[in-house]
Amino acid sequence: MFSTLLIANRGEIACRIIRTARRLGMRTVAVFSDADASAQHVRLADLAVRLGPAPALASYLDMRAVIGAAQASGAEAIHPGYGFLSENAEFAAACAAAGIIFVGPSPEAIRAMGSKSEAKELVAAAGTPVVPGYQGADQADELLAAEAAALGFPILIKASAGGGGKGMRLVSEAGEFAAALAGARREARSAFGDDRMLLERYLTNPKHIEVQVLADATGHTLHLFERDCSVQRRHQKVVEEAPGPSVTPLFRTLLGEAAVQAAKAIGYLGAGTVEFIVENDAFFFMEMNTRLQVEHPVTEAITGLDLVEWQLRIAAGERLTLSQQDVRCHGHAIEARVYAENPRKRFLPSTGRLLHVEFPPGVRVDSGVVTGDTVSVHYDPMLAKIIAHGADRPAALAALDAALRATEIAGVEHNIGFLRRVLAHPEFVGGAYTTGLIDQAGDDLVPEPDDTGPLLAALALQHRAGRAGAWGRVDGFRVNQRGCFEQTLRLDRKSVSVRIEGAQAWVDDRRYALQDAVFDGERWRLRIDQRQIHARVMIDGAAVHVVRDGATERWLLPRSDFDALSVGGLSDRITSPMPGQVIAIAVGVGDRVAEGAPLVVVEAMKMEHTLRAPKPGRVAALGCAVGDRVEEGVELVKLED
Repeated sequence: MFSTLLIANRGEIACRIIRTARRLGMRTVAVFSDADASAQHVRLADLAVRLGPAPALASYLDMRAVIGAAQASGAEAIHPGYGFLSENAEFAAACAAAGIIFVGPSPEAIRAMGSKSEAKELVAAAGTPVVPGYQGADQADELLAAEAAALGFPILIKASAGGGGKGMRLVSEAGEFAAALAGARREARSAFGDDRMLLERYLTNPKHIEVQVLADATGHTLHLFERDCSVQRRHQKVVEEAPGPSVTPLFRTLLGEAAVQAAKAIGYLGAGTVEFIVENDAFFFMEMNTRLQVEHPVTEAITGLDLVEWQLRIAAGERLTLSQQDVRCHGHAIEARVYAENPRKRFLPSTGRLLHVEFPPGVRVDSGVVTGDTVSVHYDPMLAKIIAHGADRPAALAALDAALRATEIAGVEHNIGFLRRVLAHPEFVGGAYTTGLIDQAGDDLVPEPDDTGPLLAALALQHRAGRAGAWGRVDGFRVNQRGCFEQTLRLDRKSVSVRIEGAQAWVDDRRYALQDAVFDGERWRLRIDQRQIHARVMIDGAAVHVVRDGATERWLLPRSDFDALSVGGLSDRITSPMPGQVIAIAVGVGDRVAEGAPLVVVEAMKMEHTLRAPKPGRVAALGCAVGDRVEEGVELVKLED
């Protein structure tokens, strides 16, 4: 086994690898960019080495800097985690040339499966069914458009070197193809340094099932059952579970055998995943991820195996001591990915300082953040993975929902309320859901604000205002008259008026009776109209964070009209919805645009966000140029009638 291991990644996966490596007695080395100088993986490792500035291309994707850090720290091996350099054949080869062990397969295996196009050709030649599409070397836009037309719409454009939904676009008609292809190329180039594309016919009602494989240097290869990863938004997995709730024993055997065959065909070494698209009783090969997957903890939960430990042992030359018959499935596991994003604003990423982070006991939590950390615009917005294991699927589902309900995050927007609604959706509970679940359910999965949220925020503000004593209070205290506290609060663009008089309160026109209110400085415990309410409430400047049942609402004190105009996104002013970088401008001054026409593309957290015209008009002014870094609320385009 290795004495020193460098982890060429960040966030929760770096922390997760460090913990296993330490348990095995290794010295651990972290790498970091300037944006991650105080990140958790840096604090957790025995040694940390700076790579470069915040952008991934100048730090985590800089192969020379990563290998230099390994050499300087005396690391014998590099674990790439997932994303970044984990499926880069050139990096694996560079490690070997430098005398450093790459914890993963050979460069040849990565090349064979790292390109979705080449992988499909390889497995198709071996007899595995693949989705009809185009994977050719000719990447001319005109040829791709012609191939798309021949396949028939809808189709998927996918980055050949991609993963995680990046560089992927669903195209419903020919008129959308050119813009979708350009956006997919940009996103793929930014995320993977490779803008080659492939096309696939889009199956309208499929499941996404993947099989975990494990292989040693002797060719001994196992499958560790399947995972159902069909709950997806923008082609990015959101909830995963193992085993698949709709997979029969016979189908499980067929999938496992096909996955092992694919791994053996390329001489695979390590822990990888073979992904299939399944519709009715047919399955088609999609791709093989030759590295660890984000959702690997559900497989660990049902098998009792530590996949990172086996990756390290295999990389060190050890043989698998298990046979296929030794691998048993114990119970059921479900994982939910917690992201810094706002479901009520079309899931826009959210950045900022984490005022409070608290996860419940009793479940596995893989996270790279704690209270006080900052969520940066530069990287993926995932905050944590919460994994619950139970004797059966209902037990695992109940445990995961309870864990999400008990999770507390304040400082950035997040998707926990959305996740709880997904888990409660009848199609998910039934297990027969497909990749269309989130799109089909639509706004039903987006939680509405809690009706007691503004009242709890106002109570906290009243409590703070009353600390100065009776004569110094600012809550409306008047001699010989009843005290009255009034406050206007804002959530998104909605304003709410709250008035509190003794044990009575009004939120807009709705009346509440307050009973047994107790506040310890952070948590309220009270009864409102015979309802028991427990919530954590924190005041941070002009924001009041109300955390209850896993959801967080950020109520704001009102700003002046001029301040509101500067970030309001009014009908004639197109503002940036988040910090990011302008990567494309589709219009010029004087252009006439239709409602919904693309205007500007902003990249944030490794994903593109297209700002569109809210109404027909003429472009009166542009406030940005391609390459500009912009803050939230900055005016990018001005329209006029």
